[in-house]
Amino acid sequence: MTEKMIENRVKKLQAIEAQQKELEATADAIRAELKADLEEKGVEELKTQNFILRCKEIVSSRLDGKALKAALPDVYGQFCKASVSHRFTIA
Repeated sequence: MTEKMIENRVKKLQAIEAQQKELEATADAIRAELKADLEEKGVEELKTQNFILRCKEIVSSRLDGKALKAALPDVYGQFCKASVSHRFTIA
């Protein structure tokens, strides 16, 4: 690609990402509105003609790596594994 082509692609990408953020914000607002309606009605599930809305509390247990490392650094080191990834950024 030429430099001008790269510039155009980056500008297009930035425009799409801005639209994506706006759409996500709108979707989040609608989700919050629907959740508030369920809470107001005091239900975890609501059926309509075409949809079933659910908002249930989920409890999960996860390992606290920072606490394990602080309390038992040797054990943490034995079970810690490195992962490799690539980060793409545009500045």
